[in-house]
Amino acid sequence: MGKITVDVKREVLRANDMLAEALRREWASRSMLVVNLLSSPGSGKTALLERTLEILKGRMRVAVLEGDIETDRDAERIRAKGVEAVQITTGGTCHLEANMVAKAWERISDRDWDILFIENVGNLICPAGFDLGEHLRVVLLSVPEGDDKPAKYPKAFRTARWMVLTKMDLLPFFDFSPERAVSEAKRLRPDIRVFRTSAKTGEGVEEWANALVEEYRKMYG
Repeated sequence: MGKITVDVKREVLRANDMLAEALRREWASRSMLVVNLLSSPGSGKTALLERTLEILKGRMRVAVLEGDIETDRDAERIRAKGVEAVQITTGGTCHLEANMVAKAWERISDRDWDILFIENVGNLICPAGFDLGEHLRVVLLSVPEGDDKPAKYPKAFRTARWMVLTKMDLLPFFDFSPERAVSEAKRLRPDIRVFRTSAKTGEGVEEWANALVEEYRKMYG
């Protein structure tokens, strides 16, 4: 009898993609915009979300799924803003997968939402390979990280439609060129849309938040 080789990784990804597509169809049928946020640890995803939620309050019905290896501290920060947040604790896994998202979604699926944010685990490698059913993938890059990250982690930037430069208030203190970072990202994905923000000062956050509302309206009118 000949050997049968099973590509486990391929099977896992196939199952993930099938579930992700089912989630995407469900969310679209409910007129929801689902946003997957990718970044390195400490890039400011939660801080950006906090400022974004303040701007969207009263305009859009928003919920957040928070992915972390341990603790629910980020979810607590979101709840403090009066926004529904479900913690997904991976227990060591360096990324979220569609089945984790599906289970978390069940906890809030009995209500109507306009925008669902998925804050992925802080990592620019593994999360880029897993579709979560999102309609919009956004990658964050903070000034302290360095402007060479698009070249070093190309898949994260190639698969994202939008890029948000964060912590722009720290630009005077770091050797970071926004122009170089944008150029590297556009080399990987020429149509990537770029926002320059600071959660601390509020710079660019309203533009980013308004763009999310525009994206929602473009999808659903």
